[in-house]
Amino acid sequence: MINIRASLMAITSVTLVAGCTPAEQDPQDAFIANLAEHCGNAYEGRVIKGDEEADATWMNSRIVIEVRECTEDRIRIPLHVGDNHSRTWVFTDTINGLQLKHDHRLEDGSHDPVTWYGGTSYTAGTATEQAFPADDFSKQMFSEQGLSVSIDNTWIVSFPTENTMVYRLLRENRDFQVEVDLSNPVEAPPAPWGWEDNYQYDFD
Repeated sequence: MINIRASLMAITSVTLVAGCTPAEQDPQDAFIANLAEHCGNAYEGRVIKGDEEADATWMNSRIVIEVRECTEDRIRIPLHVGDNHSRTWVFTDTINGLQLKHDHRLEDGSHDPVTWYGGTSYTAGTATEQAFPADDFSKQMFSEQGLSVSIDNTWIVSFPTENTMVYRLLRENRDFQVEVDLSNPVEAPPAPWGWEDNYQYDFD
């Protein structure tokens, strides 16, 4: 896949050499760069806002994210909640904007019936915050799986400070937030489900 933003940055570099006024860095490029700085590291997180009943498992479990795989156009971040290794955040630089998807797996590595939901940013956002409203694929899947309440989901990922990352799920009557401490790398948990030698990624 051609990385359009990378091409634009190359053009900008040529412009700088020519002595023209430099263009500011694309905020989505800067956001991805912030994520990429942590490639290879794992960090602990904690729920800072949620529902004591609905989010009890999260609140009572050790939460660890792992910036496990970074390529030119994609960053994959497994999310471990206790002994549940089913979740991976997938950030992709697309021609339509920055995309966040949730890759959910069953313990045998196969796809969970509720997977690949998320969305693409509809604004440029900033270098420290990007919002991802649920896309049409997600809305249809939620409806088919009896999760219509999630149709209006928006996921927001931000860096409120240099050493803090926040993952937020927001909709009417729902505000769930996990804060991750980026200042103290920890040992990574076991490989996420489906990431062993037979890892398959088939949603392109």
